[in-house]
Amino acid sequence: MTATPIPRTLALSIYGDLDLSILDEMPKNRKTIITKIVPKLREKAMFEFIRKEIKNGRQAFVICPRIEESTEEEKSKNIFSFDQLLNYEVKAVKKEVEEMKKIFPEFKIEMLHGKMKSKDKELIMTKFNKNEINMLVSTSVLEVGIDVPNATIMLIMGTESFGLAQLHQFRGRVGRGMYQSYCFLCTESNSKTTKERLGAMVDCHDGFKLAEIDLKLRGPGEMFGRNQSGFPDLAMSALKDAKMLKNIQNEAKLLFATDPEFEKYPLFLERYKEFVEKIHME
Repeated sequence: MTATPIPRTLALSIYGDLDLSILDEMPKNRKTIITKIVPKLREKAMFEFIRKEIKNGRQAFVICPRIEESTEEEKSKNIFSFDQLLNYEVKAVKKEVEEMKKIFPEFKIEMLHGKMKSKDKELIMTKFNKNEINMLVSTSVLEVGIDVPNATIMLIMGTESFGLAQLHQFRGRVGRGMYQSYCFLCTESNSKTTKERLGAMVDCHDGFKLAEIDLKLRGPGEMFGRNQSGFPDLAMSALKDAKMLKNIQNEAKLLFATDPEFEKYPLFLERYKEFVEKIHME
């Protein structure tokens, strides 16, 4: 069992050694972030809206899936999905920052990505926090830990390259101040799955609900295997309901406290022994 979050969380859940807290309330005075799907034909109108927001003193994030454009060698190795290779190029920070400078020549625009030196990243974020940078084009390094109340625009390019949880995290980087904030989901994909996923982002602002939708669309994969998506095994299915998991944990603690030898539950003891023999969770 590795130290990475998902395997450890599953192991702790199985052993009943995990305290489960459900945080389903937003901080007070937060305005709902207006979320829109933006196809290629509507980008010009979106850019004009962003221009007005920045002229009013606000700031914008632009998120891209990659640092640099994919090479022909990467394409030949099918690193990206067939849908992506057929219809569009995955957006890259280094190219997109130049595109944004052409669209918004009057603004100060910088980029941020994981390959930059730490001191350079800190300098960029310090300037952005001080509103010395109007627009920041970045990779997913902005997913968590960023709090800039003056930023009201989250523009996500190539949204089909991100999972729902990531998209929800990106959206959470704005809407942290007193101003109305907006999240624009740009896509060139016409696939049914992409439309369903992005439609969920527009309609839902609940992280728990979005996680359930994501689970339904792509499947959780296997708990006792290597697949990280697709049809679930029984153990994974049993863990997808957080409230049910909490109730099971409480019942298990009560059972151990009142009947640790399972004398009143011989059938349960028999099934438990079969489970231990079949699955060695060492």
